[in-house]
Amino acid sequence: MRNNYQINFLVLGTFILGLFACNKPGKMAENKETKRPNILFIMSDDHAYQAISAYDDHLIQTPNIDRLADEGILFSNACVTNSICAPSRAVILTGKHSHLNGKIDNRSPFDTTQTTFPQIFQKAGYETAMYGKLHFGNNPKGVDDFMILPGQGSYVNPKFITPKGDTTITGYVTDIITDLTINWLDEKRDKEKPFMMMYLHKAPHRPWWPTPDKFEEFSKKEYPLPASLFDDYANRGTAAKTAAMNILHHMWYSHDSKIKPETIEAMGGVTPKANIGGNFFNGAYNRLNEAQKALYDPTLDSINAAFKEHWPKMNDKEKMIWKYQRYMQDYLGCIESVDENIGRVLDYLDESGLAENTIVVYTSDQGFYLGEHGWFDKRFIYDESFKTPLLIRWPNEIKPGTTNDEMVQNLDFAQTFLEAAGITAPSDMQGESIIPLLKGETDKWTRESVYYHYYEYPNEHMVKRHYGIVTKEFKLAHFYFDVDEWELYDRIKDPQEMNNVYNDPAYQEVVKEMKAKLADLRVKYKDSEELDQQYIDQYDL
Repeated sequence: MRNNYQINFLVLGTFILGLFACNKPGKMAENKETKRPNILFIMSDDHAYQAISAYDDHLIQTPNIDRLADEGILFSNACVTNSICAPSRAVILTGKHSHLNGKIDNRSPFDTTQTTFPQIFQKAGYETAMYGKLHFGNNPKGVDDFMILPGQGSYVNPKFITPKGDTTITGYVTDIITDLTINWLDEKRDKEKPFMMMYLHKAPHRPWWPTPDKFEEFSKKEYPLPASLFDDYANRGTAAKTAAMNILHHMWYSHDSKIKPETIEAMGGVTPKANIGGNFFNGAYNRLNEAQKALYDPTLDSINAAFKEHWPKMNDKEKMIWKYQRYMQDYLGCIESVDENIGRVLDYLDESGLAENTIVVYTSDQGFYLGEHGWFDKRFIYDESFKTPLLIRWPNEIKPGTTNDEMVQNLDFAQTFLEAAGITAPSDMQGESIIPLLKGETDKWTRESVYYHYYEYPNEHMVKRHYGIVTKEFKLAHFYFDVDEWELYDRIKDPQEMNNVYNDPAYQEVVKEMKAKLADLRVKYKDSEELDQQYIDQYDL
């Protein structure tokens, strides 16, 4: 019996030694680490949910973004806390509302003492990177590698800020950011670590600039008019009536509509006319080399010739329609490039074997008006700017083809990513992890309302400061600077938000309840009239 025990011990020992021989320390670490999911966070700038065919297919087909809905989950009530570029990014990075992270608008400084979620991932052993548009700062915190556009960045031959200094790359920005992202995933990252990658598109931010082939293709297309394109704001408040974002009156010709300055001058002047700083031909066009100009000029010249011939004969309604069509052609041409490039990245994940253990998120920094209410841009608490696309794929965790209508926000992203990676979130983050919703555990989700606060006034587009509360059924907003007006919308009966029912006797109990809930949210998120005044005083308004 003793000899049998000795033989068994030797066999066991040999087996254990064999395991160690086959699994060197680095390999063991890789096996252990790869159980933690990779995270690929994809965000575009100003991509309206109405321009994703998984949400609405009347404008464009986006088959690659739609893959995330087909293979994961689509959120139909995802929204932002502050509908403007840099503040949205600050909220995402910190998991805190604008009034706490300091980035209330595009002018104010970001509080660099704030902890960002990439820093937490980095400390937890993740490989981290950021490629594309950050919008503020030139040294993102918590990323092992980065190549970011300075400010808004350029569509053509863009400059990038890198850890080793600035560099300019010839080509189209959407393609370039994707090339850099795939290269990092394939060659630059430490493959023994899980990764958290931020892949951030500039497109489709204005002034819209498609690739030459899409510029030509889309310039020949015609799009259905929004039902509220000629909205007169009769049943809304002062803020809607005075906003400077009407397509007819505020969209620049030599900026957004790509009419050459010499064409405008030859016609005796056309208003509104872009100032020098915003002039399209002092921006994207002048960045082109001669070979690139040769690709764009035929389409530009065709548009300019048609404009010169027809514009003087048009009435205001016809001009509005013409500008809307030009807007959609360029905007959607940019989006098709975004969709195609996302397809490239998804294909790479599939082909490399990374897809199975990678959470892929697609969103925008906020929504955007595509002619609804006669507008372009964002900023308002109204749905087109308040809501944002959100699609997430997580194999073996999210049931493919799921749709969810809960009130989730960009405020929730940081805590969601951290929980997915098994990392404890800081207690001062203000969002809620949406992991229960991703896994179908809807009974664990208790949020019924979200909080919104917009600050950038007076400034570009002149959207008045306001805060508010939104539930699935109702939306209550308080416009509080240089006016004192309230608006209530019934989101079920009036999905286009055409009628403010704040003073309607039938809604007075709703007003009372929503005001009480709004007051509670202001306390919960540590916002107040004192902070409102502090941020007003900050600019001596």
